[in-house]
Amino acid sequence: MIPDPFSGLAAFLAVAETRGFTAASARLGVSPAAVSQAVKALEAKLGTPLFVRTTRRVGLTEAGANLLSRVAPAVADIAGAIETAGAMGDEPSGFLRLTVPRMAVPLIIDRVVPAFRHAHPRITVEVAVEDATVDLLGLGFDAGIRIGEYVERDMVGVRLSRDIVWSVVAAPSYLAARGCPATPEDLTRHEAIRYRFPASGALYRWEFERGGRPLSVDPPGKLIVNDGALLVSFAKAGLGLSYVADIAVEQEQRAGLLVRVLESYLPTTPGLFLYFPQRAQAQPKLRAFIDVTRKLIRLRRIEAKSHHAATGKLKG
Repeated sequence: MIPDPFSGLAAFLAVAETRGFTAASARLGVSPAAVSQAVKALEAKLGTPLFVRTTRRVGLTEAGANLLSRVAPAVADIAGAIETAGAMGDEPSGFLRLTVPRMAVPLIIDRVVPAFRHAHPRITVEVAVEDATVDLLGLGFDAGIRIGEYVERDMVGVRLSRDIVWSVVAAPSYLAARGCPATPEDLTRHEAIRYRFPASGALYRWEFERGGRPLSVDPPGKLIVNDGALLVSFAKAGLGLSYVADIAVEQEQRAGLLVRVLESYLPTTPGLFLYFPQRAQAQPKLRAFIDVTRKLIRLRRIEAKSHHAATGKLKG
């Protein structure tokens, strides 16, 4: 009997993507011991360890990282081909994994996923919420949502929102106590709620424009977070100024909970995009998700236009 050249790869990929044998076993529906045995057999066949195991974490060795970078794209292609063949004349099925930033949850995910699950009950959906940029193929994701400027150029992008106007916001109570900054330089006399990038660990420098030229400021602040939702909630609590996307605070602004300042200095960047590798478009599960998402976005635009029209008539 010819040995199976793919033996152990499913276990290897699951451990590499979840960074743990227990999590990998849950994904594969087998025991942790079975996963461990499959990985050990693969390591023995290759003659090199693929993971560094400690009591607290599981990491890839250099050989493991190299294998993952070579195998993950191929496995994605094979899985896509199998799903495409299986979906001929049938309802799409499979496992759809998405990585999204926290900002996209109330704006996109909260509406799209329920509609998608109702329309395609045979597709299992996993949503990983994280603001850091991730390697889609390396971590086994089918697609992601990110701000346009963070989407790699070799990816296919589907626009999900209008362009983002960045905003410096604060609660009325904070502005009443500390005053309103008139220029970016005035921020040195204010309290900022800072954002630390999850991946790099760097603090974000606030970006502005003056006379068509970029300007960045490193404002002082004794409160640092790595979560966009906390920027909004802490600003509402009057703890300082936050630098956020305008689409993330529209409701708070309309309700008077947050006030925008320094508006004439703030830049505009591409909005949120669903992105994925070119070859992934052939997967029925992803095409179905794109179709549902586009329909809901069109519906939201129609609802927004109707709301603005009705509001205008009432004001008139």
